[in-house]
Amino acid sequence: MEEAQMAELQRRAVDEREQNSHGDAPFTNQPQLSRFKSYRRWIRVIIYILFLLAGQSTATLLGRLYYDKGGNSKWMATFVQSAGFPILLPLLFFFSPSTKSITTDTPISSWITSQPKTSNLVFLYVAFGLLLTGDNMMYSYGLLYLPVSTYSLLCATQLAFNAVFSFFLNSQKFTPLIINSIILLTISAALLAVNADSENTSTVSKGKYAIGFLCTVGASATYSLYLSLVQLSVEKVIKRETFSAVLDMQIYPSFVATCGCVVGLFASGEWKSLSKEMKEDQEGKISYLMTLIWTAVTWQVSSIGLLGLIFEVSSLFSNVISTLGLPVVPILAVIFFHDKMDGVKVMAMLLAIWGFLSYIYQHYLDGSKYKLKKKANSNEVSLAIIDKV
Repeated sequence: MEEAQMAELQRRAVDEREQNSHGDAPFTNQPQLSRFKSYRRWIRVIIYILFLLAGQSTATLLGRLYYDKGGNSKWMATFVQSAGFPILLPLLFFFSPSTKSITTDTPISSWITSQPKTSNLVFLYVAFGLLLTGDNMMYSYGLLYLPVSTYSLLCATQLAFNAVFSFFLNSQKFTPLIINSIILLTISAALLAVNADSENTSTVSKGKYAIGFLCTVGASATYSLYLSLVQLSVEKVIKRETFSAVLDMQIYPSFVATCGCVVGLFASGEWKSLSKEMKEDQEGKISYLMTLIWTAVTWQVSSIGLLGLIFEVSSLFSNVISTLGLPVVPILAVIFFHDKMDGVKVMAMLLAIWGFLSYIYQHYLDGSKYKLKKKANSNEVSLAIIDKV
């Protein structure tokens, strides 16, 4: 009798597999649904990449333009890097979890218990906001005292710092390709440091150049730490990968950073010189205000792209894509700001691009291994189910 039941179960299993292969069961839609979700994810990734590259390049050039047109307030240059967050508030309302994340299939009690504590979120937002304030200030000093091309090349050291922080905080393994990238980026930065004498102009002393150099490298290290901490917070505290979470991690820390900049602006007394800056702008008050406004907007666009890539892929990948704009900004700086592009700087750029390509190839290898492992696990589960039947 038991043998007859086992034979009947096996026959039903075979019939179900045949039906699924001929499209008679609802499971036939699963591969198509999976491909559709994959396409949607890659569309989001491409959009985030475009936001990051366009926003970062434009914001960097506009930040330099502010100084070239007579601006001299470091706190104002820092302020605009975070002050554009209000333009994201409509998106926060539209993509709020109450309208998008909670469905009829998700019990309210389950959703509430899965949310992080408010006190933990407040701590994260304040800590990240203060970290961004200091980081943006260092970037402002770097952009003030360095040519745009040198500044952009030094920012490529973010990759090396990110690899170190990801190793300790995000379980990122060191591979020969990653080590190769770190070495190349370090050499690239060292070449720029050695080439400092040829960069100095009559308006920037060696001391200020050194300050700009150190501030830019320090800002790159701090921002890499910020990216790794954001990824760690998403995995351990926030535990949800939605667009509303991306907006939260951009808006609230930016609000804290903006408040910190306002305090710094008044405490330093730089606010007193802002009206004079506006009056003395080479192209008028409207041009002065538009430079600041569009700098603020483009930094927010860049940040959304960066954080979106952290949520969709990883902090390492977002930093790699950020470095993709490396060759763009120096070339634009030569065209619009007449920066010098000597042989040493070209060599530094080529080394940095080489390091970037090493990172990209390592990410490709990691992605291929992950897909093979996922496919193998899926096949093992299927075989186990058939064996039980």
